[in-house]
Amino acid sequence: MLSKKLIENVLLAALSTGGDFAEIFVEDRFSTNIDMVGGYVENSISGRDFGIGIRIFHGLNSVYAYTNNSSEENLIKVAKEAALAIKSSKKDIVLNLMKADVDNRHVVKIMPNKAEKARKVELLKMGYESAKSYDPLISQVTANYFDEEQDVLIANTEGLMVEDKRVRTRFKIQSVASKDGETQVGFYGPGASMGFEFFAKVDVKEVGKEASRIAKTMILADYCPSGVMPVVIHNEFGGVLFHEACGHGLEATFVAKGTSVFAGKLGKQVASPLVTAIDDGTIPNEWGSLNVDDEGTPTQRNVLIENGILKSYLVDKLNGKRMGMKSTGSGRRQSYKFPPTSRMNNTFIANGDSTFEEIISNTEKGLFAKKLGGGSVNPATGDFNFAVMEGYLIENGKITKPVRGATLIGKGIEVLENIDMVGNNQTFGQGVCGSLSGMVPTNVGQPTIRVKALTVGGRKGDE
Repeated sequence: MLSKKLIENVLLAALSTGGDFAEIFVEDRFSTNIDMVGGYVENSISGRDFGIGIRIFHGLNSVYAYTNNSSEENLIKVAKEAALAIKSSKKDIVLNLMKADVDNRHVVKIMPNKAEKARKVELLKMGYESAKSYDPLISQVTANYFDEEQDVLIANTEGLMVEDKRVRTRFKIQSVASKDGETQVGFYGPGASMGFEFFAKVDVKEVGKEASRIAKTMILADYCPSGVMPVVIHNEFGGVLFHEACGHGLEATFVAKGTSVFAGKLGKQVASPLVTAIDDGTIPNEWGSLNVDDEGTPTQRNVLIENGILKSYLVDKLNGKRMGMKSTGSGRRQSYKFPPTSRMNNTFIANGDSTFEEIISNTEKGLFAKKLGGGSVNPATGDFNFAVMEGYLIENGKITKPVRGATLIGKGIEVLENIDMVGNNQTFGQGVCGSLSGMVPTNVGQPTIRVKALTVGGRKGDE
């Protein structure tokens, strides 16, 4: 992507005013994004995004600059301009970049650009028609096809030089059900670090049916009662609650500043002994997986919480310096336009010993949150608020009628402490997570869990 000699010259220019460390991140990304609304293609965008980011450390501070002009003259100019933010005595520097081989865990059988756009539109049409014809209550369907091929080169003044290729494919359907002037939304959006072979694994018709099933179920549901009650949160995208309410608080981005509820708690009990939570960027072909992070560090399996004890944080290079810790392969960024920081990959609560049936039958009365929607969280306090996309009452140990309008309200660390049953049916759900370094693809996951007491927002009159 860039010659070794050019990279060395840019890195030397970056340290010309006395910086401690410099890094160059080169990105070449091809992507396709197609939206279908009302059975017609509304947007179809295929494009290339190329650029270079240059980062410099001086002590615990950093400077970042980026450009999409890859000429040597421009790159050295950008590096020197960034270096002007640092005023220190220049050091003698010897660079010896050693190109490292990448162990590719994410085999791609069919590159997305090998599939005709007409075939991608055909898949959208199939998913759309499956969702729209599900029931007369379905008033609107939006379908989305996405793929990308991202080539990166990362080099730094510690001698690292590594290249990697990332390929991702995703298919999403959102259905809207309407009745008596009200609407409810259903959504399903599987994705993977795979090429076009993804569609041998995922049936787009079933994706459409699932989105419409949720929307129809909720438009016919009564409103959820409010109050403090046991809540059973299902697997797959139910893991978004841990991701948002706890996972962000385990990122060094917040821990290093002392703005996380988990800061200073390594080795301490922060959750029920039933809870083991992991972030693993190495799982083959999973949506949030990478061979190396965006700082060139190999990803790894990070046990964050083990049997309720806080064992580790998610650490990037700069915050690792601030905390006196090594990187955990968690430095991520949306693109060359963002400096990296600590982020999640595939974050999940590990399997426990209970079956789904045991969890439900042991719950006398409560809420079954089958699918969660969007939410918000304050990493400093762990306070969160999540919408339940699909919910049901549990009565006398059985799932009974569907309920809508439910929200889950609480503190992440209290939820962890109140988990009293953990299932054995862990699965993943796909999402895109936003933070200081932009939007990155992440997997969330868990088995079915029960929180013995959680505040549920609904309608008091329906209790």
